[in-house]
Amino acid sequence: MRLDWEIVPLRLREPFRISRSTMSARDTVRVALHHDGVTGYGEIVTSVHLGLDVPRVTAALDGLGTWPDPETLLAELPGLPCPPGVLAGLDAAVLDLIGGRDGLPVHRLAGSPSWQPVPTAYTIGICGTERAAETARRLHARGFTVLKIKAGSPDPDDGVARVAAVRAAAPGARLLLDPNGAWSAERAVGLLERMPYLDAVEQPIPPGRPDLLAWIGARSPIPVIADEDAGGAAEVERLAGAVQGVNIKPARCGGVLAALGAIAAARRGGMDVMLGCLVSSSLGIAPAAHLAGQARWVDLDGHLLLARDPWTGLGGEDGVLRLSGRPGLGVRPAT
Repeated sequence: MRLDWEIVPLRLREPFRISRSTMSARDTVRVALHHDGVTGYGEIVTSVHLGLDVPRVTAALDGLGTWPDPETLLAELPGLPCPPGVLAGLDAAVLDLIGGRDGLPVHRLAGSPSWQPVPTAYTIGICGTERAAETARRLHARGFTVLKIKAGSPDPDDGVARVAAVRAAAPGARLLLDPNGAWSAERAVGLLERMPYLDAVEQPIPPGRPDLLAWIGARSPIPVIADEDAGGAAEVERLAGAVQGVNIKPARCGGVLAALGAIAAARRGGMDVMLGCLVSSSLGIAPAAHLAGQARWVDLDGHLLLARDPWTGLGGEDGVLRLSGRPGLGVRPAT
C-alpha cells in the first residue's frame, strides 16, 4: 500500500471572525492511499489553535512506515505517533479506500446501515448587527433552518442585539451561539438569561474548568455544549454531569473511529452530541457527515464557507446535507 500527499490551500468567501482570530484562508494536506488499484482520500486540516501546521503534518507523514493492506493500517492507526488531526486524515483515507473497494459508504462501515439527509447549521462570524441580519435573511431564504452566531467581542452586550436581529430576520430558525471561550462564568449566565430562545450555547468560557461549565449549566436557561473542552472519549467522559452536550469533531479527535468512541462516551454520560468541523473542503467534512444521524446538533458547514470547494458530493447549499450514495466517503474532485 502506498501513501502520498499534496498541500492544498483553501480560501474563504470572506474573512471569518471569531473571538480569538480572523481567518481568510487555511492550508490543508490531502492524503491518498493506494492499494490494489483503489485509492482512498482524506484531508488533514491545519489549525493554529490546535498547533498543527503544514511542517508538523508533513513531518508526521514522513515518519510513518508502510502497511501491507488497509486493514492493518486501520488496526494500527490509534497507536501511530501522530497528532489527532493527522490521524483523522489517515482514518478518512483508509475508510474511503475500504469503502471504495467493498462498495460500501463510510456510514455503513461505521455501523449505521442507513443515512437520511440532515439540516446543518451555517455559522455567521462576528460582524455588525445589520450585516448579521442580512446574512441570516439570505440564508433563511435559501433553506437554512439552523444558524450559529459567533460571539466574544468586547461589547458588554456581546451578541444580544445581533442574536435578536438574526432571530427577527430568520423566524423559526434554530439558533446556536458560540463565544469560543471568550466569557467569564458570571458574564455567560448574565448574557444567556437575556437570550432564552437560543437552542444551545457552545463553550462560553475558556477550556479547562469543567466545574465552571457545570456552574453555568445549572443556571443557564439553555443547554451548554462543551467544545474546546471536548476531544476524544477520555475528555468527554470527564465532562459527564457538567454539560448538556459535547461538540465532537472527527478532525480534532482523530477521525471517524475516535469520534464513535467519543459519541459512546457522551451517551454513557447522559450528554447530547453536536457534530462539528473546522473550515475545510467537502473531503474534510465528509467523515463527520457520515455520522450525522447520531447527533442532536449538526454543524458541518466548513465547505460552505469556501470561495471554491475543490471537492463535491455533500450538498448543503440549501441548508441540508445529502450524501451522494457513492461508496467510501462519497465525495469526488470538483470539475
